[in-house]
Amino acid sequence: MSLFLHKTIHLKTQVFLITPPFTQLNTPYPATAYIKGFLNTKNISATQADLGIEVILKLFSKEGLINLFQSNNQQPTTDNCKRILALQEEYIKTIDSVIAFLQGKNPTLALQICQEDYLPEASRFIQLEELDWAFGSMGTQDKAKHLATLYLEDISDFIVECVDANFGFSRYAERLGRSANSFDELYVALQQEPTYIDAVLFSLLKGRIGTIQPELFLISVPFPGNLYAAFRCAQWVKQHHPTIKIAMGGGFPNTELRSLSDPRVFEFFDYITLDDGELPVELLIDVVASNAVKKPFEFKRTFLLENGEVVYKNNSTRSDYKQSEVGTPDYSDLLLDKYISVIEIVNPMHRMWSDGRWNKLTMAHGCYWGKCTFCDISLDYIKIYEPIAANLLCDRMEEMIAQTGQNGFHYVDEAAPPALMRALALEILRRKLSVTWWTNIRFEKSFSADLCLLLKASGCIAVSGGLEVASDRLLQLIDKGVTVEQVAKVTRNFTEAGIMVHSYLMYGYPTQTIQETVDSLEMVRQLFEVGVLQSGFWHQFAMTAHSPVGMFPEKFGAIKETEIIGTFANNDINFTDKTGIDHDKFSFGLKKSLFNFMHGICFDYELQEWFDFKIPKTKIHPDYISNALNEEADFNIKPTAKIVWLGGKPLAEAFTKSKKGNSWQMLSLTFHDKKESFTIQSGEKEGEWLAETLGKIAVSSEKVYSFQEIKSDFETHFEDFELFWYSKPVNTLREFGLLVL
Repeated sequence: MSLFLHKTIHLKTQVFLITPPFTQLNTPYPATAYIKGFLNTKNISATQADLGIEVILKLFSKEGLINLFQSNNQQPTTDNCKRILALQEEYIKTIDSVIAFLQGKNPTLALQICQEDYLPEASRFIQLEELDWAFGSMGTQDKAKHLATLYLEDISDFIVECVDANFGFSRYAERLGRSANSFDELYVALQQEPTYIDAVLFSLLKGRIGTIQPELFLISVPFPGNLYAAFRCAQWVKQHHPTIKIAMGGGFPNTELRSLSDPRVFEFFDYITLDDGELPVELLIDVVASNAVKKPFEFKRTFLLENGEVVYKNNSTRSDYKQSEVGTPDYSDLLLDKYISVIEIVNPMHRMWSDGRWNKLTMAHGCYWGKCTFCDISLDYIKIYEPIAANLLCDRMEEMIAQTGQNGFHYVDEAAPPALMRALALEILRRKLSVTWWTNIRFEKSFSADLCLLLKASGCIAVSGGLEVASDRLLQLIDKGVTVEQVAKVTRNFTEAGIMVHSYLMYGYPTQTIQETVDSLEMVRQLFEVGVLQSGFWHQFAMTAHSPVGMFPEKFGAIKETEIIGTFANNDINFTDKTGIDHDKFSFGLKKSLFNFMHGICFDYELQEWFDFKIPKTKIHPDYISNALNEEADFNIKPTAKIVWLGGKPLAEAFTKSKKGNSWQMLSLTFHDKKESFTIQSGEKEGEWLAETLGKIAVSSEKVYSFQEIKSDFETHFEDFELFWYSKPVNTLREFGLLVL
């Protein structure tokens, strides 16, 4: 009976999930789609919305710009914004066409945009002269996207100066959410009159709440730049629909609000949940639907207010759902054809984040490595590692392709496991799926040349990974589990397979010396010069409360500044490095040099030229990376290695070969791959065995054979497998898709 009641409760409850402004313009942040997919498995009715893209589309429209220019709170003070205001008719005339172009609906407009007399131009276009060389090889569509992006950024500059100083395309009032130990500043901001952007947000929210009439309103807050808008949404609903229960979850509370104690937060929210949201949300739905039927209520990792005090409830004995049980992310309700692709900067990996629509999936919950000392490895979302079976991942991919019409996937893992990537690639190829995908990895030695070729064949186009500080001493201190030499070899394997490589780079790690910073830059210079890295980005080290460095700073040569445990957000920690080095001053030079390296220039510059202060000469040998890449490869093959053939069936033709009066039967095998045809020859019997074996080990076959199995099978018919395996015909096949995994 109780089980039946449990189900009935679920069916009655109406849930509304949102991502508040602003995250990405080109694709929805996936958190609400994950939760909606889970709720589908429970027959719980849920509607979702990305209010970020909806606000942008309302602002950046003909009607939106007319209202914007009429309602600017203050007259422009800069010449730039005076120019934009003077050109307002040109912006109003062109905005709808430009947005449609960026949505992929108006591709012919690219020709007009590229003539550079169509769009009104303000200060953002000044950088065009500098970027002309960078975009010289760009196609018309891409160049037009970049120009249209500059046009939108000009309007954004006007909004910031004259309408709402907190505006930003991918973040809103971000400073109010960054390191906000106290709720005071955000609370004061929420007592002010709503801003122009707030009013646009409220008009959308009013329509949605009126139509859906939810009993539970879930707000996912992934980043600090979503926090202010999340509170504004909650505030509006509390004022106008006080019976609706409101909960917050997502990346921001998971990392920042773990020691929340300020009761004022609960003037806006009824519940705040941490970590995996499936079970906490299901229990909240029971609470809301039950009303006063069932007490005491069960909660999972949930903050709420009791008797005026913030309490943390984790009294449910139920375990979190396995990844195989959470369902396929469901993107229905989201305006998938309305997202806009922009090209802001030349960095090729950043371009992938902002251009094109990607379905988001996860190969594994948590991180299989889970040791990096700068990372929040004490938190469950990283600490608890649980991979998903490759066949289930492919099932989810096929479901999402059918639902969204998009076959591009971004696997948003902390670090995708190589063995699972191999299994996923094999499953994609077995099912003959045509997909494009990319993910985040660790540069570990498992990524052999052959594994990279397999990943490429399955549709993998790019990987990003952390080289962090390109110094072996610091990589050991970070517990990264890689060396610079190893990173060079792995990036070479990906690059030669045709997979783009982006590297996260770090400076300012505790105890990092000036010499090590200079040497790191030299390593990075060489990696770009030899062509094994295509993209990178320098981040300055930040100490966080849930990382080993944050928990035990003394072990890492750092000193926490006076620790104030705030009543609101607690994550970023101010610290001093015992070396006393000011790492900030390296920021500009590191980033400027990288910008040039990414474009294949300035490799011959002395490192000193990137800095306006004296730096020591590098101690890294000028050929360190190329020497590492020239080391002899290890030809030993493990008996358990998997052997896979990516090519097709050969056309066989027997012929007779004669020499010095002797003749013997030979077999010619001709193969056709997508680019070219090639032929190999061998003895007739060996050739017949090879042709049959290639059929067995074809990637489409259900069984995967090991090297030992192939060797044993050969040796039941012939002698000396090694002689055959390292022969010219097999070496040729190795070049065309005979893989050892």
